[in-house]
Amino acid sequence: MSQFFMNQKQHVVNEAIEGVLLSTPHHNLGRLALGAQMRVVVRNDWDKSRVALISGGGSGHEPAHIGFVGKGMLTAAVCGDIFASPSVDAVLHAIINVTGEAGCLLIVKNYTGDRLNFGLAAEKARGLGYQVEMVMVRDDIALPDNPQPRGIAGTALVHKVAGYAAEQGHSLAQVAALAQQAIDATSSIGLAFTTCHVPGETRDDHRVPEGCSELGMGIHGEPGASTLKTQNSREIVAELVKQLTAKGNQQPVALMVNNLGGFSALEMAVLVRETLHSALGQQVKLLVGPATLVSALDMKGFSLSVMQLDPELETALLAPVEVSGWCPAIAPATLTEIPAKTAQQLESYAPSDNAQAAAIIATVCQTLIGLESELNQLDAKVGDGDTGSTFAAGARSVLEASEAHQLPLNQPEALLTVVGDKLATIMGGSSGVLMSIMFTTAGQQLAQGVSLAQALTAGLERMQHYGGAKVGDRTMIDALQPAFAALLNGDDLTAVAAAARQGADSTSTMRSAGAGRSSYLNQDSLDGVKDPGACAVEKVFAALAGR
Repeated sequence: MSQFFMNQKQHVVNEAIEGVLLSTPHHNLGRLALGAQMRVVVRNDWDKSRVALISGGGSGHEPAHIGFVGKGMLTAAVCGDIFASPSVDAVLHAIINVTGEAGCLLIVKNYTGDRLNFGLAAEKARGLGYQVEMVMVRDDIALPDNPQPRGIAGTALVHKVAGYAAEQGHSLAQVAALAQQAIDATSSIGLAFTTCHVPGETRDDHRVPEGCSELGMGIHGEPGASTLKTQNSREIVAELVKQLTAKGNQQPVALMVNNLGGFSALEMAVLVRETLHSALGQQVKLLVGPATLVSALDMKGFSLSVMQLDPELETALLAPVEVSGWCPAIAPATLTEIPAKTAQQLESYAPSDNAQAAAIIATVCQTLIGLESELNQLDAKVGDGDTGSTFAAGARSVLEASEAHQLPLNQPEALLTVVGDKLATIMGGSSGVLMSIMFTTAGQQLAQGVSLAQALTAGLERMQHYGGAKVGDRTMIDALQPAFAALLNGDDLTAVAAAARQGADSTSTMRSAGAGRSSYLNQDSLDGVKDPGACAVEKVFAALAGR
């Protein structure tokens, strides 16, 4: 089964290139009219007065290499098929179309196909009278005994340095020398949890054992140097940093944090944090990323690259560019915590006594605490069986605060607000927040001079606004709304309790629920079962009426 978004495999690279050209933010790219098989993207503002820079390779590493074409970086990128070097002819035509008297530098990742095809094209171009030099990036340190280190994400840093030199009008020899200096100063190492998916190919997604990671997996999915029995961010970064700092050089570095394609922004942020907090962090003077710069299609992995800095390399990395794929280098920011107010600091109330309020609180809370088991059993039929425990937890918290004389019992508006805060904290879940919304709004309304019945009704309206439930949805609102309507009408507590009981009873005949966990149940599961929240409201008003 294909795991690649495309129309037809044979057209995917050309169609992707067209998409890049249509979306380039600087409107400075074009494609040479060489036919479908020779894919050469060039700057359309190039005047050949400076050294031309050409790079490229197989597609699948986007934004490399097209994303680095533009002022301050590459002059042209030559794109092959996915993970396949472009042809000699394609590279040769790139050279002859962008190279003037200043000459051309080819920047090549150290893979056999690229070395050979770019190398032969360079020889052919020299035979035609063009000045051409070539440098090979070999920044991968994952395989220390490899006589031909691979070129991976550090290539983007080399593009940036060479692009700066060319933009300054340096000679071909000077540009090539600075590019080589950047190559010699750059080391990279990568790691992945899974390989990548190539269009039309089936790859073993389980090559890396579950819970493990592969150190040094190649950017074409090649097997890496070793398997680490961990996916822990701190352990992984410590291992990579150990290898990047093995030579013990303490000079300042530029750090590039590169997404190989499949890591989320959240994971990349964790990676930056771990790396800057590691032994390497103190050396990092410039940070590039986190960003996807040289990818491996959708590989779930990343790479770290470090460049040993000197003043010229630092200036080169900081120079502005007009390309879509580069992430500007910055000095790492300092973690700053800004003094903040807390909601508690804004509250102004003092505990006070009121025997009538204390008695009402005791009645309501003791009723809910006594109903814990009954409500849990009822909720087990239509929910997750914890309504009684949830209501009892909130009730215990309020009752304990009242008995400890910690509540503003003689300030009804403040009392309702404090009760709302406790319910949101202690009850948890949606029920605690919904009850808190109701009490908080009611407290605000009381402070504005309305009656208690009006305040509670306003609180219920806000609860419905945020919660989305209404009468008939089989929730506590079916009991609260008629009870508050009776209060608003001036009825005594006996009538209010009767209205709450009638509303709660109605929930047992409702064949469907419009909100809460009961909304996921079928009619047979609900038939004849009273909603536990509505039942709690009914019992509370009955207790208040019987005081």
